[in-house]
Amino acid sequence: MMAGKKKKSVESSGKRKTAIARASVIVGKGRVRVNSEPIEILSPSLARRKAMEPLIIADAMNRLSKVDINITTEGGGIMGQSDAIRTAIARGLVHYNGGKAGIDEELRNEYLRFDRSLLVNDPRRKEAKHQLGRGARKKKQKSYR
Repeated sequence: MMAGKKKKSVESSGKRKTAIARASVIVGKGRVRVNSEPIEILSPSLARRKAMEPLIIADAMNRLSKVDINITTEGGGIMGQSDAIRTAIARGLVHYNGGKAGIDEELRNEYLRFDRSLLVNDPRRKEAKHQLGRGARKKKQKSYR
């Protein structure tokens, strides 16, 4: 038994609209799973490509080969979930690879340079429906003639 060595794991989350993704980054062989399925079979392909953006950047910087990432998503639609997944992955990797400070500055700066929403949740939400109308902006027409 090794003294003082424990398995390192980092929990992170991402949100987009009503979709929530929770990611746990643990020691492993580079596997990424979304709801217990490999990220490579996520469909449609546009959502898969979007969700894999932080993985491609991290892989280019050799930050991905020794970790497994398990993600669970709920709520929202397919694209909202894929946006939440990419935020959760990016945040998890930045915190996992950080040294004593807890944040990997080099990886963090690369993510911010690529797209700020990789690390920051998108605050936009659906506007509520108002009275006298069929939706948020559309109104019943009126004529006084």
